[in-house]
Amino acid sequence: MAATRPHPRWSLPRGRILLRALRSDPTQEYLIYVPASAAPGAPVLVAVHGISRNVLEHTVVFSPLCEEQGAVLVAPVFTPDQHMDYQRLGRRHRGHRVDLLLHRFLAEAGSLSGADVAQIHLFGFSAGAQFAHRYLMAHPDRVARAAVAAAGWYTFPDHSRKYPYGIRPGRSLEGVNFNPERFLRVPVEVLIGHNDVGSSNVRRSERLDAQQGTNRVERARSWVAAMRDAATAYGLKPLVSLTEVPGIDHSFTSFCTRGELVDRVGRSLFGAPPARLEAFRAEAAVAESSV
Repeated sequence: MAATRPHPRWSLPRGRILLRALRSDPTQEYLIYVPASAAPGAPVLVAVHGISRNVLEHTVVFSPLCEEQGAVLVAPVFTPDQHMDYQRLGRRHRGHRVDLLLHRFLAEAGSLSGADVAQIHLFGFSAGAQFAHRYLMAHPDRVARAAVAAAGWYTFPDHSRKYPYGIRPGRSLEGVNFNPERFLRVPVEVLIGHNDVGSSNVRRSERLDAQQGTNRVERARSWVAAMRDAATAYGLKPLVSLTEVPGIDHSFTSFCTRGELVDRVGRSLFGAPPARLEAFRAEAAVAESSV
């Protein structure tokens, strides 16, 4: 019997944030972080940036969480020129189909890192949260859990409304058929700053305001209620929850520094921190108090 190597596919340096061009299309880029703690079959966290394109900031703040969890981090780079409709997955004639592009990023990341890319742990902020919830509704079998923070507006589980307002299929996303009995089984936590009630970069229209509310807080509440009602109507346990964080407005940096965003996402996507991390934090707190 031939001997087997323990990690035949590892080819990326660990513990470093790397910017990679997709081998099959070098015009498409993503950031990847393979933690030193990763093992073959490691879970994958996908973090999707907002329209400020702060993809590096996402990668920097989430790489310690991935180190703790032994998870490989993949952060797509969506640009204004090539992915102008990425919040809505890239409809026809509006740039790349970013859901399919993410599948290509994941296939390459899995090949290079040995991670398990069959199901991802998905996070998005603002425009990235729009992408994240629509991706999980379109591809529920690819998402283990999701955390969506500060989305501007949502796709509702409503067959009477055409995508992206509802889930009535059209020609804009060829090959996608939204199935509530599948996407309602994905656990989702919606995170929203309690003070995120400004109008900057919030899409407004009479139809949208009437359906969802006039600001991000109202719209988060409306979508969560609609998803929970839909689950009940299908005889499923509601798995979508809402957390409103006091004192936080629409700022990724403030959400991280004052709203404990990374810890919240970690608990939502991976559960309680590993015991070794809790012990480390306890020791650090004791050491700090004794200084």
